Amino acid sequence: MAKYSKKAAKKVKRAMHEKKEGTLKSGRSGKKVTSRKQAIAIGLSEARKEGAKVPKKATRKKVAKKAAKKKVAKKAMKKKAAGKKAARKR
Repeated sequence: MAKYSKKAAKKVKRAMHEKKEGTLKSGRSGKKVTSRKQAIAIGLSEARKEGAKVPKKATRKKVAKKAAKKKVAKKAMKKKAAGKKAARKR
């Protein structure tokens, strides 16, 4: 099942095209958008407003939680590897 609808893809495509032309402006400040990521974000935001199928935005809490999980898993892997190394020496 697709994560993004065709409508969302169209909006992002249009935003990227405008960015390349140099006519894409950001919301409040109205400054010219130069970042590829920002152009994609603008396209997805517009698609969301029109009710297109787009996954929810990642909040800072969720991102921080995911990073913390990754860190714990990495630590566990190091510990496991160290235990295996010690077992080989015996």
